[in-house]
Amino acid sequence: MEKPHFDIRYLFPNFFTALSIFVGVIGIIASIKGDFTKASWLIFISLILDGLDGRIARWTNACSKFGVEFDSIADVVAFGVAPAVLLYQVVGHEYGKFGSMVAALFVVFGAIRLARFNVMAPSSEPSVFIGVPIPTAAIFVAAWVLLYLKYRYEFLKPLILVMSLLVALLMVSNIRYPSFKKASFQKIYLIRILIVVMIVLGILYLYPAEMLTIIISAYIFSGIIRAAYYLSRKRKRVE
Repeated sequence: MEKPHFDIRYLFPNFFTALSIFVGVIGIIASIKGDFTKASWLIFISLILDGLDGRIARWTNACSKFGVEFDSIADVVAFGVAPAVLLYQVVGHEYGKFGSMVAALFVVFGAIRLARFNVMAPSSEPSVFIGVPIPTAAIFVAAWVLLYLKYRYEFLKPLILVMSLLVALLMVSNIRYPSFKKASFQKIYLIRILIVVMIVLGILYLYPAEMLTIIISAYIFSGIIRAAYYLSRKRKRVE
């Protein structure tokens, strides 16, 4: 009987997926130990690893059903459990059952978002996300936690908790968000885009917590504003 052929191409993307889980668990441990800054930045590292595994799979033509399922499990750990534990340890524990509920719903709705994405992926538009992607929601929590850790303004605590609940609900909403995975830019705009990117990176270097919070918050709330705008236009047409 011929033994099944092992294709090493499938090893590389799954390695980065496994690494994302590993970093996520280290982030959870850092949150439990009270090293919240480290835990927040580890979520950003998981985001980079999550982006690499998918791109490597496409570049090497090594996409597989196992890889899709493995990636979803990794996302639940790195972008569901890790930010939820961070959120609870920094803010949620001060608000009793409400804090526990927000942390739990963040994980549950994130898992639902991933399951829905896997089911809808074959028929969905590649240029948009239906609902906030779970990595984006995780970065939102991590960025606001970093901002709080830098300035220690007490009013940020309830604000972060309420906004985290809002983002959890947005993950399972039907609000559309732009996807930049397959974005293509004309050559005449490449230099302008490069200049803008370098300026943003420079500001990020100087003010990482502030810039990350502004960028990710603008992305999150732009979807709400756009949805409200189209809804108001639709009502006016009906009237």
